[in-house]
Amino acid sequence: MTMQEMMNRYDAHAGAHTYALGFVFNKGLYAAKLSFAQISKYFKLDHASSKRGGFAKIRIRLTAADRAELSEVAELLGAEDLLTADTKHNKGENFERELTERWTSETWVKDSVPFWVCGDIRVDGVEIQVKLDGAELTNEKVLAGLA
Repeated sequence: MTMQEMMNRYDAHAGAHTYALGFVFNKGLYAAKLSFAQISKYFKLDHASSKRGGFAKIRIRLTAADRAELSEVAELLGAEDLLTADTKHNKGENFERELTERWTSETWVKDSVPFWVCGDIRVDGVEIQVKLDGAELTNEKVLAGLA
């Protein structure tokens, strides 16, 4: 499956079409709300190790210039140590927790709801998929299972 085919299949099945992209810039943690068209310019094709099947996957990767540009329109959430505040969870989970508790009135609870069901958080009735710079968006193995 080509990257474009993967992107098309992902977008066709996604339960959210708004994205909160988190990144660190100048020791601050930022969140930018983006559409699929906007976030897709930061997609990079990657592959799992051959030991793990070697399948293609899409990662979100920002350059230093991308982070500088996005910081002008993104919300500064606080210091980057928010990503490591809760040592029981990884940086992506800590970012999702921070957004959930800041943008909604809910207390964050870790879950495993797949991207095709809904976003990670709902703000004013809008489903939002939460991703941190460097995160895997999806992979060929997952997409192959979607009709």
